[in-house]
Amino acid sequence: MTITATDGTDVRVLDEGSGPVVVLLHPGLDDGTRDRELAALLARRFRVVRLHRRQYRHDLDTLPCTVADEVDDVLAVVRSVGGPVVLYGHSDGGVVALEALAASPGSFLGAVVFEAPVLLGPPLGGEVLARAQAALAAGRPGRAMALFFRHTVGLKPWQATLAGAAVAAVPKYRRLVPGQLNSLAALDALGVRLDTYARITVPTVLLGGDRSPAHLAERLDALAAVVPGAERVVMAGRDHGADLKHPADVAAVVEALADRVLG
Repeated sequence: MTITATDGTDVRVLDEGSGPVVVLLHPGLDDGTRDRELAALLARRFRVVRLHRRQYRHDLDTLPCTVADEVDDVLAVVRSVGGPVVLYGHSDGGVVALEALAASPGSFLGAVVFEAPVLLGPPLGGEVLARAQAALAAGRPGRAMALFFRHTVGLKPWQATLAGAAVAAVPKYRRLVPGQLNSLAALDALGVRLDTYARITVPTVLLGGDRSPAHLAERLDALAAVVPGAERVVMAGRDHGADLKHPADVAAVVEALADRVLG
């Protein structure tokens, strides 16, 4: 399904299932298909709408884009499906979700935010982002992503090197590297927004895994301290890729939140 955003951009979504609407915002390095198993689980009870986020599309002349642009896309989808909806956002998609919740609280019944890398002070990218962008411009996407995985995600050096090489080796993911770096720049441009998130009024679950990088837990804890009534949920034995490795666990959290807000 294609929807038109307020600036005229086509918003691409995958639409499956029937019932109350759950909108999914995927994390980085994805073309909108990553959460197919999570969506299939949820689609047994809900209408699941997955955006192919603007930041990770190759066909748009408007790239790179801002977080505000992506929020506009989310709100266009909500208007199209006749919201309000339940929202799920993962990683940088979680930041888009938080911004959407703050911008238009009446558009949402509740939300699950999975390890959103919100800024707490220093930028996520900064000087390392400049080095990664230079590596990409020099035709070294693996090096660019190794820098990202090491200094932004928080992987160990050997893990970051292997992960960067793996991304560069697969054409599908290699094409997404510019979008990932653009997203990092957009998050840095957004800045610290905890005061804004303190105005979120809908029931919100802040989801993480106990095997994820420690800084992601710290960011969720900071959100839990400011978002009124937020519920902090930690999945035992899970990490930042739980949506891929253990989609049933993530689906259960989304379903529980949906059942609560739908009454």
